[in-house]
Amino acid sequence: MSENVGKKFEELVRIVKILRAPNGCPWDREQDNASLLPYFLEEAYEVIESVDNKDWKTLKEEIGDILLHMVFQADIMEEKNEFSISEALGGINDKLVRRHPHVFGDKTADAAKNAKQNWEEVKHQEKKRKSRLDGVPTNLPALVRAQRLQEKASYAGFDWDLVEQVWDKVHEEILEVKEAQSEGAKDHIEEEIGDVIFAVVNLARFLGIPAEDALRKTNKKFTDRFAKVEAELKRRGKEVEESDLEEMDAIWESVK
Repeated sequence: MSENVGKKFEELVRIVKILRAPNGCPWDREQDNASLLPYFLEEAYEVIESVDNKDWKTLKEEIGDILLHMVFQADIMEEKNEFSISEALGGINDKLVRRHPHVFGDKTADAAKNAKQNWEEVKHQEKKRKSRLDGVPTNLPALVRAQRLQEKASYAGFDWDLVEQVWDKVHEEILEVKEAQSEGAKDHIEEEIGDVIFAVVNLARFLGIPAEDALRKTNKKFTDRFAKVEAELKRRGKEVEESDLEEMDAIWESVK
């Protein structure tokens, strides 16, 4: 099986090199590291959508597309004499061994959190970072970044012991939003709303729920239900503009 995988991967590398060659595809030849990023981001979100929908046939295709992007990026770097796909593979193989001392070394990890702590500790030392919060990309979606920052702080020991303490913080931040609203200062309201969201993300993390995933699924639930409200109004011979909140809310409740 591993030999078959290796041959197919080598074939992918060979095809990309043909596409990038002087007599290859004009579009592929024009691409650079930056121009490929929007397409890569689109493919990443298609992977997420496939998992959300449990569409494993599409996931298989999307994983192939992601692999293509990795080989494409590496081929561009090889053309620039920076590094090859082989070096990238060697790097990740070595990294996986180094950052799993509880598997390949003499450390222990009785739970997933212990394993992640080992990973973060080794990574912090390797990168020679000043703060345990360094390394979380600033351009990540805000919910994802908030949860990653909280995770890193937790792995360093900065965390609540009980979920009740997290709930207390959520309620505290909500009250502070109400106080800010009564003052009427928009900047202060914005700050406190940010604190509420951050506290709710922390609650999600504490309960083992990715906040970004939860909100994405709620967005889909909302759009699906609203579409059903629109469909019911159309069945009644109405457009949304011809209805009112009371009628739409009644339909919404029946849809739920």
